[in-house]
Amino acid sequence: MAVESIGSVLKKKGHEICSVAPGATVYEAVALMAAKGVAAVLVISEGALVGIISARDYGRKVILKDKSSRDVRVQDIMTSSLITVTPQTTVLDAMATMSRHHIRHLPVLEDGRLAGVISMGDLVSEVISGQAFTIDQLHKYISG
Repeated sequence: MAVESIGSVLKKKGHEICSVAPGATVYEAVALMAAKGVAAVLVISEGALVGIISARDYGRKVILKDKSSRDVRVQDIMTSSLITVTPQTTVLDAMATMSRHHIRHLPVLEDGRLAGVISMGDLVSEVISGQAFTIDQLHKYISG
């Protein structure tokens, strides 16, 4: 199996970025997640990536603290110490990073600019696809 890069995953997946401003309400962020079918959105201020907010953040920092998502601002609960990867990072290295830091989403930066975001699901799909291809090739080789 060839070692795939995050760049190749983004080419297949696309570079669409779901984002909110730091001053948006958590309700707006969760509504966007629901509309787009994602579990996290990036927080962008004046064109710069400043954080990420996930459904997990919502559950832990709003619901479990009995706060209202219409009153709490994204900037108050977002994760601002971001872990990122580059398009050259391998899929396996990105998976290891996610596992080590207990995160499910990684912003992808290319030359300091936001190029996209990948999820653990994107990476698992890539690994499974690569394994299926390898199995198919081995089957063809064995069958003659």
